[in-house]
Amino acid sequence: MEHFNYLDGKLQVEGLPADTIVDRFGSPVYVYSAQALRDHVAVLQHAFAPLAPLICYSVKSCSNLSVLQLLVRQGCGMDVVSGGELQRALAAGAPAASIVFAGVGKSADDIRLALECGIFMFNAESEAELERIEAIAGELKQRARVALRINPDVADPATPDKTATGGRHTKFGIPLTRALPLYRPGRYRHVDVRGVHIHLGSPIPDAATYVAGIERVERLIGQVEALGGRIDSVNIGGGFPVSYDAKPGAAEDVTGHGSALGVVDSAQPLDGMGRLICAQLARLHAQGKRIIIEPGRAISANAGVLLATVEYKKQGWDRDIAILDAGMNTLLRPAMYGARHVIWPMADGGAHGPWRTVAERGGVAVVAVDVAGPICETGDVFAQARPLPPLAAGQRLAVFSCGAYGMSMASQYNSRPRPAEVMVDGERMWEIRARESVADLLTPELAGLQGR
Repeated sequence: MEHFNYLDGKLQVEGLPADTIVDRFGSPVYVYSAQALRDHVAVLQHAFAPLAPLICYSVKSCSNLSVLQLLVRQGCGMDVVSGGELQRALAAGAPAASIVFAGVGKSADDIRLALECGIFMFNAESEAELERIEAIAGELKQRARVALRINPDVADPATPDKTATGGRHTKFGIPLTRALPLYRPGRYRHVDVRGVHIHLGSPIPDAATYVAGIERVERLIGQVEALGGRIDSVNIGGGFPVSYDAKPGAAEDVTGHGSALGVVDSAQPLDGMGRLICAQLARLHAQGKRIIIEPGRAISANAGVLLATVEYKKQGWDRDIAILDAGMNTLLRPAMYGARHVIWPMADGGAHGPWRTVAERGGVAVVAVDVAGPICETGDVFAQARPLPPLAAGQRLAVFSCGAYGMSMASQYNSRPRPAEVMVDGERMWEIRARESVADLLTPELAGLQGR
């Protein structure tokens, strides 16, 4: 979160005070750092430089058009999983030839649109999908370029169950043992099966998981080419880890168990992970095969924050509870995945941010508090027994590392409009998605009212 810092005890987003953003655009609001997005793309480009990969940003992680446009201008292609995401990528200026289409449930309309647009490649998830692509490509008198998404039965034990996708009991991909016949030359008249794709989950904290998946892919490629088939692209998916944590030791005065502000991440740094993955892919790259990666959270997670306000502070049985104006309708990850985000006041009384240790905070006291939302669900909780400076109604908080799977998973549950999104670049800020109103929620339904 290097572009989100505390100056004189107040949160800054690049060159702007966070309070200025909330004053203008309201609360809650998602805020993105343009420079952080650029920097994170550059980190990936450097980490995988020996492979010169096509970096296809995972649109599902943060699909705002302005975010996509910025990333296209940084040289990114796009990884889409629906016809809607495809149209977003195109609207943001992504060349169709830089788009890969993944997703386990592509509709006939999705496939037709993608073929008509001339996308780079489908990542096909099943034999039935291949048959559907074959039929539609035939109707359109086109040839479809396809990679098979292989399920290699490889899973990282540290990846959460709900986001692990490479094991044999997930719905994703074609089992490795069923893949070889699908590459047989001449099997399809209108489909060229020329690529291999894996995506093992997210986040994956250890390069060894990627290496294990790539080793299985290498063996498959050898078998395909021994039978006269041709593989010219290898896509290893995404899932590269990011840190969601505060500085270890920041909460020792409350819990006695190290940092309770977030999870202490044990993931390998991306540059070291990149070196190991590049080494494993070096032979395939030397053979002229194009390497593709599909990062999402590695680019956007730590480029965004959610700014929210305390509506009420109430006393529970054991500790205070802060009720925010943002909940699981705004940020679903804690309720859905048990995800932990660093949370801290935008003005923290001189503690200088959540990344400070107890000693560095200059004696600013913290107390254990539950941080919850306004939604009528017990699971609408961002944090329990979280050590924070004393909170009061009207106080503004920042929920960090919200640039991935934040706004893209937001809903209108409890008939609460979705928040605005704002981009900051240096000392400039502008709204990139207007805040919804209740009228926006009602309008699509009004025509259906009886007796009007």
